[in-house]
Amino acid sequence: MSKTKTIYLCQHCGASHPKWSGQCSDCGQWNSLVESKFEPAPPHRGKGIASGGYAGQAATVTRLDQVTVSHETRMTTGISEFDRVLGGGVVHGSVVLIGGDPGIGKSTILLQTATYMAQGAKALYVTGEESLSQVALRAHRLELPSDRMNVMAETCVETICATLNAEKPVVAILDSIQTLYTETLQSAPGGVAQIRESAALLTRYAKQTGTALFLVGHVTKEGALAGPRVLEHMVDCVLYFEGESDSRFRMIRAVKNRFGAVNELGIFAMTDRGLREVANPSAIFLSRYDEAIPGSIVMISREGTRPLLVEVQALVDDTQGSPRRVALGLDQNRLAMLLAVMHRHGGVQTNGQDVFVNVVGGVKVLETGSDLAVLLAVASSLKGQALPQDLVVFGEVGLSGEIRPVPNGQERLREAVKHGFKRAIVPRGNAPRQTVEGMEVIPVGRLHEALTSAFEQV
Repeated sequence: MSKTKTIYLCQHCGASHPKWSGQCSDCGQWNSLVESKFEPAPPHRGKGIASGGYAGQAATVTRLDQVTVSHETRMTTGISEFDRVLGGGVVHGSVVLIGGDPGIGKSTILLQTATYMAQGAKALYVTGEESLSQVALRAHRLELPSDRMNVMAETCVETICATLNAEKPVVAILDSIQTLYTETLQSAPGGVAQIRESAALLTRYAKQTGTALFLVGHVTKEGALAGPRVLEHMVDCVLYFEGESDSRFRMIRAVKNRFGAVNELGIFAMTDRGLREVANPSAIFLSRYDEAIPGSIVMISREGTRPLLVEVQALVDDTQGSPRRVALGLDQNRLAMLLAVMHRHGGVQTNGQDVFVNVVGGVKVLETGSDLAVLLAVASSLKGQALPQDLVVFGEVGLSGEIRPVPNGQERLREAVKHGFKRAIVPRGNAPRQTVEGMEVIPVGRLHEALTSAFEQV
């Protein structure tokens, strides 16, 4: 009989430690070690590998060109923006992990999806956090069709898999992975080992049966998914909810997708009837003023497979101490770098000023095509000179002051023309070969050229 050992697992990174300590030596997190029981496997007493001994059976090896390829068939969720984020719909046998802050709408959108899909296929909603009456009350409040929707309150993974095998649903929602546990482990639900083993059992079941699974995941105070990092590697698709709790708009971003594009963004509006898709996302991020104001400019970003127009605002003010650099919706370290580039290669100095930059609407811009818009907005606020309202910009700024091209420049310009913009400052590498109807395109190669061209338009 092997002796049971006591080890301490880190709730953040999953590292094991022989004794408890206040800080994990691997990831540096404080108060993250939890006691767990571990029973080591008995050692194999066969021959060593070098001498030809082995413990298991040899597997079948197949040549790659002999593997049969089947095109995945997708099921619609009934919400086109959600289908966009998933890559066109739900793939049979896929496992989707969706995370976000409490109350942001994870359970709401999955209940909407389950009820819509239940009208044409068998669906099952498994809740581990709420009672069945609470789920029914939410469906009634959202006025969702519930006549064909099956629900179950259960947290044991073995029981859930047995029920799924008996009911054979096409899609199943499990809310949430932190409440599930497997009987093979003695640790409490929500621990690193329980989350890892529960996710592995569910993923194995989905691949063997073709059932599509949606897993709800909690997030930490830093915004990352709670549990071991291996959880994101196990699943096929990882979605994050974005947006402020006091805003009526919600965004779902795909950070991992084996069946579609990453960084795809779906825009939703939170209403008293649940989440509703936004038909024209660019319109909600653009603020039309009666007159042009300093420190504001419109940028053409690209999120996933579509261009998106967002407004970038900057405020530059005299500092009362150490200068502050605050960025909302952008990378703060990149903002500090861009200000140094503008000082060196654009002749615009912000050493004695606080600089605040915000992307309107709460959207997070992850691409480098926002560099030029940030610098023009900062220069506009510093000079107190407003830029034209019909001007849009995009482009990456290098450390030597060059304006680098970004992907899909033609699509960005076409999106700007749809919304009535007449002028665009773009990198020289993105200059169109043919004239864009209704748009004056101003190609620039250096930062000082962009600054000069922008304020010449006033």
